[in-house]
Amino acid sequence: MRPPPPGWPRISSALYYRDAAAAIDWLCRVFGFEVRLKVVGDSGRIEHSELVFGEGLIMVGDEAKRDATHPTERRSPRSIGGGNTQSLLVYVDDAEAHCARARAAGAKIVIEPMTSDYGEDYWADRIYGAEDLEGHQWWFSQRLRNPSK
Repeated sequence: MRPPPPGWPRISSALYYRDAAAAIDWLCRVFGFEVRLKVVGDSGRIEHSELVFGEGLIMVGDEAKRDATHPTERRSPRSIGGGNTQSLLVYVDDAEAHCARARAAGAKIVIEPMTSDYGEDYWADRIYGAEDLEGHQWWFSQRLRNPSK
């Protein structure tokens, strides 16, 4: 397998929001993402953005209806009754501290920090769940123990 392009992870995800500009600001302030690139169109619409968290990368954009440049509709969970077709997992150094920061900044914590331990042959993580300002589901995890194998 060839390496990905320089500066890009092997896989990344794109999220769509009714108000991508507000979402970008929120994700940076609440969860600690940093803007690497933000392309704003003439109408103020976010055409493309890249937010990084360590070596991880997500793209954030405004919703779009199906047309010549968008073969599928792109929607926020808020625009489809709160449904989610994906959730994102981000590894952090300290799940408790990250949760406290997110809570203090206004994130909705949907699962309080808890330890998931799958036994000595597997791993143990400290993890919590949060919902962003438009309903995307996020998991933040701190590895406590790696598999013994």
